Amino acid sequence: MDVYEEVVRLRHDGRHGALATIINVKGSIPSYASAKMLVRDDGSTVGTIGGGCVEAEVLQVARKVMDDEKPQTLAFNLNREPGYDTGLVCGGKLEIYVEPVVPDPVLYIFGAGHVGLNVYKIALLAGFVVVVIDDRVAFANRERFPDATDVIAEDWNTAMNRLTPSPASYILIATRGHSEDAHVLRWAIDTATSYIGMIGSRHKVATVYHDLIASGVAAEKFAHVHAPVGLDIGASTPEEIAVSVVGELIALRRRCAAALPHMRHIAKLAAVAEPSLEKVA
Repeated sequence: MDVYEEVVRLRHDGRHGALATIINVKGSIPSYASAKMLVRDDGSTVGTIGGGCVEAEVLQVARKVMDDEKPQTLAFNLNREPGYDTGLVCGGKLEIYVEPVVPDPVLYIFGAGHVGLNVYKIALLAGFVVVVIDDRVAFANRERFPDATDVIAEDWNTAMNRLTPSPASYILIATRGHSEDAHVLRWAIDTATSYIGMIGSRHKVATVYHDLIASGVAAEKFAHVHAPVGLDIGASTPEEIAVSVVGELIALRRRCAAALPHMRHIAKLAAVAEPSLEKVA
């Protein structure tokens, strides 16, 4: 299997990986300069950089490179650490560059109104690939969203059946009504995405949550649902709300330790907003 082809496939599938390349060699080593090994997010590999303890250490570092999305350079002295060369005692030195393989972050925006339009604009600037979905052709069209990867103007069920969000994707629910939001949310919580954000007041968010719980949806499915969506920066206008939403997406993507504790989760908010309904949940 070709390493480069697998990198392309991995990114296309919305998965992460780490590519290790031998970049500098002095003396004899159990491989060769430019040898590559791709480590997938499930721990499986393609290619080799020589095996043994060197490869085992690279496998450990690869996970951190994937999580941090930051490259690392590792140096090995096989003469000083003969165990690294699997008993061959080659005595050489080598450096290995481990770089992240990162899929493009895809943002699915359900709702092409004022908030959706402004989130689309800012998300594009922040490097997101954007797909816009609405059941109104007058709103979901190429004139309003010229740079979106896709603009889908179909009824919600037809549109959702076409989509297969990956773990590297994000979903924003900002439709024109309470029932539409709940309908999309019920579909979204069963997708592979790791982030779902839903716009709305605290009362609306709590109502949607408890209605879905009452209809039989398991509470644990809401673990990655953020609502009201966006960082709490006092946003009021559609433009300000868009800034808060994309700010939250960036914080999650970059694993910002300072921002994570301040993000709002639907289950916690619902319990506070509707204490009389806690037993239902």
